[in-house]
Amino acid sequence: MSKQIILVTGASSGFGLMTAKALAEAGHTVYASMRETDGRNAPRVAEVVVWSKEHGMDLRTVELDVQSDASAESGIVHVLKDAGRLDVIVHNAGHMVFGPAEAFTPDQFIQQYDVNVLGAQRVNRSALPHMRGQGKGLLVWVGSSSTRGGTPPFLAPYFAAKAAMDALAVSYSTELARWGIETTIMVPGAFTKGTNHFAHSGKPFDEARVAEYEAGPYADVANQALKGLAGLEPADADPAEVAREIVRVVDAPFGKRPFRVHVDPSQDGAEIVNGVADRMRREMYRNIGLDDLLHPRVNA
Repeated sequence: MSKQIILVTGASSGFGLMTAKALAEAGHTVYASMRETDGRNAPRVAEVVVWSKEHGMDLRTVELDVQSDASAESGIVHVLKDAGRLDVIVHNAGHMVFGPAEAFTPDQFIQQYDVNVLGAQRVNRSALPHMRGQGKGLLVWVGSSSTRGGTPPFLAPYFAAKAAMDALAVSYSTELARWGIETTIMVPGAFTKGTNHFAHSGKPFDEARVAEYEAGPYADVANQALKGLAGLEPADADPAEVAREIVRVVDAPFGKRPFRVHVDPSQDGAEIVNGVADRMRREMYRNIGLDDLLHPRVNA
């Protein structure tokens, strides 16, 4: 295994922090990116410094707000100046919201797309010229089983944004293959414990619309959905398995990494549907004579 220079976005908590630590423990140089490193996340930065020293790992932090073009650019520039190169990007930054779709304002939908989709686009536009110049790299996209698996109610803005991110990742995979940049899409299921995903989820701004749903025929749907999801989740479900799978992907030989990895203890059906969709995609590329784009080119 060769040491990689890795950027993990949205790494102040949850899957991002777990992944950053796991990759550092595997011997890589990892930049845990987050916003407000001198403000709200300053305690997290201090914790990372202490953790790195205590464990003898190369885990660093970098200021990077995926909702800002300038911040994405400066964050990538910092990594390149500090480490000299960038081999892997883990697109993890994201945010969940919970509530009736109708009660979310258009601006709230825009915010979901801004974090989950445009955030990755900003980072790509800043980092890909360098990675293409290297002729080798890896993008890991942390998606969601909700894009093609079971879709419980009251998570529409999040599901829609994650579906858009998945579609973007699929398109990027073939557009970057001849540049020697590989793609893996991680597909976590609904982990209701062990992360702050549900606990910190946003709520609709239009409380009056929410009240109409809660007073009407959907009165108990929110509680039933959350309880149902928790009930489907096996008692031993461990969100850290997502981080461990990302380590396995990064450590796998170039050109041999899986296109998708599902980590879904509840088995909501995404793996089956994605299997069909990805097979049809491969057939399309063969039919149009571009099947070489299905695998990263090994550049000299």
